[in-house]
Parts: sequence; C-alpha cells; structure tokens
Amino acid sequence: MNLWVVVPAYNEERSIGGTLRRLAEQTDAGFTVVVVDNLSTDGTVGAVRAFAAEHPALDLRLVGEIEKGTGAAADTGFRHAIAAGATHVARTDADCLPHRGWIAAVKRAFGDGLDLVSGPLRPRTDEFPLKLWERRLLPSVITVAALFGRFRPGNQNPLYLGPYVMMPGCNVAITAVLYERAGGFPRTRIEDVHEDRALVNQVRLLTAAYGLRKDVVVHGSVRRLRAYGLIGTLGWYADHRHRPDIVDIR
Repeated sequence: MNLWVVVPAYNEERSIGGTLRRLAEQTDAGFTVVVVDNLSTDGTVGAVRAFAAEHPALDLRLVGEIEKGTGAAADTGFRHAIAAGATHVARTDADCLPHRGWIAAVKRAFGDGLDLVSGPLRPRTDEFPLKLWERRLLPSVITVAALFGRFRPGNQNPLYLGPYVMMPGCNVAITAVLYERAGGFPRTRIEDVHEDRALVNQVRLLTAAYGLRKDVVVHGSVRRLRAYGLIGTLGWYADHRHRPDIVDIR
C-alpha cells in the first residue's frame, strides 16, 4: 500500500505546524504528505518548508494551486499523489490534528475491504480554552448535520448502492482507483459546494464498500463554530443557508 496524505492549506501559518507535527508523530510512519498551498498570503509556505527542514524523517512535499477553493486544492493534491504512485490517498486539513493512530486505523480499514473510509471528528482543545458546552457542541452539530443528510433530497437517488454517510473532508481516505472513477473532489470553493459530500455521493453510485470507523479519529478546529454560532454553523452545513461575508475563518 502506497499511502499519501493531502493537506490543503490557505493562510494557515499559525495552525499547519500542529497538523504536520501530529502527522510526524503517527504510530505508522509509512506514508507521504503533500501540502497544497492555495495562494496563501501569509507565511504558510515558509512554515511548511521550515517544518520539512526540521523533520527530515517525514516525507513531506509542497505543491501549489492557483485556483482558489478547498475542492480545487484537495483535488490537485490527490491527483498529484496518484500521479506519483499513490494507491491510497487520505486527507486532513491544515487546522486539524489527526489522532496519533490515524494512519494505522486508515490502513486497517482498507485492509478490511473498504474503498472509502472516514470516522469521528472531535473538537480540538489546544486552540483556546473550551467550555464544557463547547466541547459537546461540535459533535452535536456533526450529528445533526449527519441526520439532516440522510433526508436531504440531494442525497436521495434510487441508483445509490448504499446509504448516505457523512464523511468530513478533513477525515477521509479513498483508494486511488475509486477516486479517479468517481471523478474526484469537485474543483469548487468552500462556499459553493461541500466537496466532501459531492465525492461521497459519486462513490455511492459506484460501490457500497465505504463506511465509518470509530478508530479513524481527527480533532478539528472549532473556530467556525465560534465565529458563526450554533444556528449559523448548522445553516452553513445545511447547504450554506448561512453564508457570511467572510468564509475563510482564521
């Protein structure tokens, strides 16, 4: 298995070091990382290069994508990895902390026959002090969004080979063959299309070999929740019904 991890990044100078550090601390070091800089205007590129110089044991690459958007940057990273020989590709985001056993868990899921896998997204606790309700709110928002997704008309199609499953883009892994068959992430901006949902639904037309694993864990930022509030965050994930003027929360 030749596994690559794609990390799209836009103005993540303050956060990406933590993400790369957690990847460097994985219990299974058999993978390559490619960071896709999406026209950052801060020190993101410099931070990635500095980390690579300080951690030579981590196979870390850096590529650029001038088309603005999480979908575009993620797709560029996945196709770069596949062109370089990746047979399996995972994604996390530059404001996330994968569990130290994330890579090992992803590989186990593939070994068990899944072609697309995701798992729990839990709140980070290191960005700023979180109150008890904030620790519980992010999982609740995800649960509500997943429930909504089951009944969302756009997720209903008699041609689907399996049920809708919410798979956040910051915690997803797929075989290279299936990624290409499904057409990959749509090359869109974060405010236009939920590219993770679009990919999942394309996969559902092709196979039922996808699912969630409890040990495939990523800790995500709660900065969007803080910026949008509960109702705004729910509206954002429900087809962008809440669409603020500033969508790139930092």
